[in-house]
Amino acid sequence: MKLYIAEKPSLGRAIAAALPKPHKSQQGYIELGNGDVVSWCIGHILEQADPEVYNDDFKKWRMEHLPIIPEQWQLTPKAQTRSQLSVLRKLVKNASEIIHAGDPDREGQLLVDEVIDFLKVSKTKKQQVKRLLISDLNLPAVKRSLNALKSNQDFMPLSISALARSRADWLYGINLTRAYTLQGQKVGFNGVLSVGRVQTPLLGLVVEKDRQIAEFVPHDYFDVYADIITPAGEKFIAKWQPSEACAPHMDENKKIINKALAENVVSRITDKPAIVTLLNEQDKKQFAALPYNLSALQIDAAKQFSMNAKLVLDVCQALYEKHQLITYPRSDSRYLPVEHHQQAKAIIQILAESNNKYAEFAKNADSTIKGKAWNNSKVSAHHAIIPTEKSASNLSLNSFEKNIYQLIVRQYLAQFYPPYCYQQTQVELEIAQGKFKVNAKVPQQLGWKIMFQSSKTKTTSPENNEQTTFTEQLLPKLTQGETLYCPQGLIAEKVTQAPTAYNDATLLGAMTGIARFVQNSEIKKILKETDGLGTEATRAGIIDLLFKRGFLQRIGKNITATDIGTSLINALPKMATTPDMTAQWEATLNDISERRSNYQNFITPLTATLKSMVAQAEQQSFEQLPKVPFKRKSKRKTRFKKAG
Repeated sequence: MKLYIAEKPSLGRAIAAALPKPHKSQQGYIELGNGDVVSWCIGHILEQADPEVYNDDFKKWRMEHLPIIPEQWQLTPKAQTRSQLSVLRKLVKNASEIIHAGDPDREGQLLVDEVIDFLKVSKTKKQQVKRLLISDLNLPAVKRSLNALKSNQDFMPLSISALARSRADWLYGINLTRAYTLQGQKVGFNGVLSVGRVQTPLLGLVVEKDRQIAEFVPHDYFDVYADIITPAGEKFIAKWQPSEACAPHMDENKKIINKALAENVVSRITDKPAIVTLLNEQDKKQFAALPYNLSALQIDAAKQFSMNAKLVLDVCQALYEKHQLITYPRSDSRYLPVEHHQQAKAIIQILAESNNKYAEFAKNADSTIKGKAWNNSKVSAHHAIIPTEKSASNLSLNSFEKNIYQLIVRQYLAQFYPPYCYQQTQVELEIAQGKFKVNAKVPQQLGWKIMFQSSKTKTTSPENNEQTTFTEQLLPKLTQGETLYCPQGLIAEKVTQAPTAYNDATLLGAMTGIARFVQNSEIKKILKETDGLGTEATRAGIIDLLFKRGFLQRIGKNITATDIGTSLINALPKMATTPDMTAQWEATLNDISERRSNYQNFITPLTATLKSMVAQAEQQSFEQLPKVPFKRKSKRKTRFKKAG
């Protein structure tokens, strides 16, 4: 008997639909017409054991117990899914072959692997386990996947990476939450000070941004522009570029803060010749952005529809599982397998025949275009999020589902449009020995941008009028060395703006591009552009968790820290509140999944760091913490039990 183990019931049913009939539904599994069986987990049905499982003394929180580091790690069945584990136990025992059908990501790999290990599958049978990778729940796609089974051994590094992450979160969360909670109790704070490997540095980013805003002191600065007239009477504007000699009159961002200097420049250039010292005209192309991964989709949805990360993820899960309109959504890849291009024509045809608002764009798409999105070397367990070969015309989608689906469709169709072509012109002028510059773009072919025009809203606020006029002006035909005329100079008086508070889009952007917030230069060097804080599958949940714990709050669209969140970060050592260490861990976890590192290279330094951080916690002062902790509105229990 072949046994297919899916990550969840919906995936199990999709697999069964592509296998021999008749089907017989049983409690916790589906029996197929040929005697094979499809069963499933219900998410994680095993979890890391609580500390007291290792030692009964750990029920009470004591500093002398820390750090708690298990010698032999143990998993325990979740109470609510124990019955399904019993079903799998019987099926695994009778199976001659097991097909692993977890979701195509790090967590999906571990989720089924840990069940296979927990049920003590023999070494021989374990080595013969096959891996079924499904990113599209529609019948044709599932059948294609069933015909492309791989050895599960090929995915062990992915599983080991997920296991290392799971144990790291346990070690970090259990030990530091207990350590800092006990310190908080010493000054009368009677709540749990929850500390996490990812959540606390993320909270630290928000607290730091709040501090920058609170301490910001605005000041005036001055930009100087020159009106320029050609011999033929054509007009444009150029901006003054201060020389190094002006440094004493500039702020740290090289903005002129001395109004008298700006006025002097205006006086000097008025009614003076303007000589074209540099003219650079280039024809340029801009290709469409790659198809979405989850974070990129969440960021765009936040910008365009003010949807938070958790809502976008939930909507994506519905589009994937319920409606089967998109491929697997918890993806960190923005690339597609080369062979997937063969399906492009059929997908575009389905989109063109639908009543989707982008049907007309689908009709004009060229399915023969094959850009940089199709790259096997950039695809591992999963690929970018794209539409499936299923029409949405007869489906009842709510407004959130429509919006997200249309974003995914548009991003996919953009891959089949020509590039946006424009002429980039750079001009430098010399006026009264001062340098002035102007850059301009002249569109020549809209290409894929034609699909994005309707979503753009041009601002007409007064503070933006001047910049819009300067950057969007059309330049006349010029010649290097030509002499033009400056009838007058203009001063634009401005005020520096405070940093902008985080919102859903920018906070996600900070998590996905964490390297720019890392302070340690050595750690920054080893991080890639794509290394982030958390994973595609966990980021939405981490942000949501900080809200539920009362550490973050929303003020309009802005996300800020609460008083308790700020107090917690201020009480913790810097190592716990900055992303340096966690970003490096995420990079190492990624290296494990790609066979560039191993489990011990990750866990050994982590345990050493924990011992140091627990010792440091005992020296940390928590006097600034409020005596009354945040009271949850939710009745959900915290994972960390009350200190004894």
